Amino acid sequence: MNSRSDQPLRLGTRRSKLAMSQSGHVADAVREITGRPVELVEITTYGDVSREHLAQIGGTGVFVTALRDALLRGEVDFAVHSLKDLPTAQPEDLVIAAMPLREDPRDALVARDGLTFEQLPDGARIGTGSPRRTAQLNHHARALGKRIETVAIRGNVDTRIGYVRDGGLDAVVLAAAGLNRIGRSAEVTEYLPVDSVLPAPGQGALAVECLASDADLIAALGRLDDPHTRAAVTAERSLLAALEAGCSAPVGAYADFPADGEIVNEMRLRGVVGTLDGATLVQLSTTGPVPQSYDEAMALGRELADEMLAKGAAGLMGERSL
Repeated sequence: MNSRSDQPLRLGTRRSKLAMSQSGHVADAVREITGRPVELVEITTYGDVSREHLAQIGGTGVFVTALRDALLRGEVDFAVHSLKDLPTAQPEDLVIAAMPLREDPRDALVARDGLTFEQLPDGARIGTGSPRRTAQLNHHARALGKRIETVAIRGNVDTRIGYVRDGGLDAVVLAAAGLNRIGRSAEVTEYLPVDSVLPAPGQGALAVECLASDADLIAALGRLDDPHTRAAVTAERSLLAALEAGCSAPVGAYADFPADGEIVNEMRLRGVVGTLDGATLVQLSTTGPVPQSYDEAMALGRELADEMLAKGAAGLMGERSL
């Protein structure tokens, strides 16, 4: 890290309203910690310009590669990613210096007429670009004795909610964290409980990434790190990696910390894989001591993935037809 206190730190970010908002929050925190000015450097990623659905273009890394290339070329000093966008394999030249306190990890329903999921009519059309959401929403609907039609959509928050406002869809499902970060939580008609719809691994969390060789910057950014968020997300991503599934696969995972009063002694990890029609899910959980290291968190994820594979998860991940 350049030692000149007046030299701005350059933060690489995607150009979307959500990315700029969450990068702005990180920039404010870094300014406070370092006393250094921070400037946002807007970078366009392949995922931003492609109009194909994420499942078609692979999903994994499409919002990340351009930011990482800018880091490696020295055009920015650090970058902020939505953690669920990151591939599970970490490049040797880069390090995630901080995972700040996680936002709400749940999925959120934005439906017409203020409806909840249970109140939606039979045959309701629900927009989502996520196979993970599609599988679990269909399963949830089956449990309620109803049928839904999921419609593949892309676009920013305004575009997606616009499909509901103009009557094209009955509802859309979005990440609660994104809506909260851009001040749109008032439009949520129901937060979907994780007992019904597990989020994507890392959903609601951010990754602050920089060069592995920049020890001073790593130390400064590390002051933003939240240990519980890092432990939870590491376990979730370990499960995803062990299942050999990219983020476009119908895999959900969530780690939390059941508390005994104010004392947190354990971490619970839940995982789900399902067919897109929701007819079959493999959903399991495991609980262990709160991980005290990267290796312990990774081990918990691999343990649950092994159990899920033994229950037939691999066959379900290959299922794409309804």
